[in-house]
Amino acid sequence: MNTPVEGFSKLSKNEKIDWIATHCTQDPAASKKLLEQYWNENRNLQKVHDEFIENTLSNYYLPFAVAPNFLINGKFYVVPMVIEESSVVAAASKAAKFWLNRGGFKTEILGTEKVGQVHFTYHGDPKKLKEFFAAVRPKLLESVTTITASMEKRGGGISNIELRNLSEKMKGYHQLHCTFETLDAMGANFINSCLEQLAKTLEAEAATYPEFGPDEHIEVLMSILSNYVPNCTVRASVSCPVSELATDGVNGLEFAEKIKSAIEIAKVEPFRAVTHNKGVMNGVDAVVLATGNDFRAVEAGVHAYAAKDGPYSSLTHATIENNTFTFWIEIPLALGTVGGLTSLHPMVKLALEILGHPTARELMQIVAVAGLAQNFAALRSLVTTGIQKGHMKMHLMNMLNQMGATESEKQQLIHYFKDHTVTNASVKEALEKIQSQ
Repeated sequence: MNTPVEGFSKLSKNEKIDWIATHCTQDPAASKKLLEQYWNENRNLQKVHDEFIENTLSNYYLPFAVAPNFLINGKFYVVPMVIEESSVVAAASKAAKFWLNRGGFKTEILGTEKVGQVHFTYHGDPKKLKEFFAAVRPKLLESVTTITASMEKRGGGISNIELRNLSEKMKGYHQLHCTFETLDAMGANFINSCLEQLAKTLEAEAATYPEFGPDEHIEVLMSILSNYVPNCTVRASVSCPVSELATDGVNGLEFAEKIKSAIEIAKVEPFRAVTHNKGVMNGVDAVVLATGNDFRAVEAGVHAYAAKDGPYSSLTHATIENNTFTFWIEIPLALGTVGGLTSLHPMVKLALEILGHPTARELMQIVAVAGLAQNFAALRSLVTTGIQKGHMKMHLMNMLNQMGATESEKQQLIHYFKDHTVTNASVKEALEKIQSQ
């Protein structure tokens, strides 16, 4: 039974494992063995993993796969993906192959601006605050020069600081809204360091500003980057004559119209839009994880962007004009190819090598393409054969492993279900039939 524990983080790794196994599992010996089985035999490599986070007990592995045949702006890519969902890599690969001979994917960076904010309260005269900000703005920028010097040498840094009065939304609430260019770094630590220094300078200057009365003071509440980056966006698209879209027994025009209608539904129906966009994120997250980026930040920013016009809506779009089908996505992606896990995790290094050591801008484009490809694959299945046919075929191996099928039984059933519907009941029945014989 779980019990409170003092000083857990100060225990050694083995002591932590002993405590967890004893207090939180029914079979401590088996639990300890399992945790130890997932350690890396290379002690130095395991030490790297252990130091990523606190209270590490073992490693939690996800499959590292690749989806080949992506043609992006005329260049071929093999795209690394880390994900546990059975059909995602297959679907991405199928979509990449589909568009390979139809011109491939085209991409365009729309912006790379990132955002951070200093949130503070001020209950005095807004006009005085504006005048104060105008006077202190040069000092704010000067106060972070030691932090921004290296980034500025490479062409990045703080691009703007503006004062925002949001007291109509919350009494006394104001903010410094700051924008940044962080180049190939995701830039979270850089942005937060700048913001915290700006906050200190803001409070210090306000304390001695002669125009403020005794009740007109600034109190900083917090300083933090935003994961909503509507001006750090990328566009990815595919396009071809409608006649080239014939697939799965459906003619090109009918297929194009079905895809377009499916997207229109996702634009007007939030219940569908969430699942529609989850399909996009299957591709996005898998590449974001493989390249050591923060998929939670990406998810939060992307879903906020999907609701930027009010109701939550589709991230992808489609048109049929002049007998040409065009399918595209515009998506915010704050990514990095230097810093963080990119220099620590060996598999992240390998993923970036497989991609040809992309810049952050190039990685944005690759990730957007993965999301678009995944969405196309899902829509293609939905409007033709149905989503379960391909998904359940890919899920078959997981089901057979759960049921304890032997290698011989797996091969027989893989062959059998090429022409039969995969369900949990049908697989169980077929396996029992083989075993009874």
